[in-house]
Amino acid sequence: MPIPQRLSLVAVTVLDYDEAIDFYINRLGFALEEDTDLGGGKRWVRVRPRGSDCAILLARATDDRQRASVGNQTGGRVFLFIETDDFWRDHGALTSRGVAFVRPPHEEPFGTVAVFEDLYGNRFDLIQRRG
Repeated sequence: MPIPQRLSLVAVTVLDYDEAIDFYINRLGFALEEDTDLGGGKRWVRVRPRGSDCAILLARATDDRQRASVGNQTGGRVFLFIETDDFWRDHGALTSRGVAFVRPPHEEPFGTVAVFEDLYGNRFDLIQRRG
């Protein structure tokens, strides 16, 4: 019998903990789940979209290889997909808080979608699925 599994945490490399927290909390409206000092300048910072089971670990880049990945987690493709029950409400709220949409809202066979970027350029889909 398969063991039940779920995705609970996704790491995103950032340049600065506090500026990333500010963006994810104040611009995207996520909740700050944890900000624990681990010593030596390292922190365990988790943010979560409200109502989601999966959180994002904001992981500060500490070397050249990690810094090169900041804003380019997936080579320019959409990285994370945020589903909503009210696309236009959330699109309006994000826009009013200064979130940069790089692809405007449009209809796809699966629903309404638009692409925005985080403060470093990682791309997210905002989606309201049909049905």
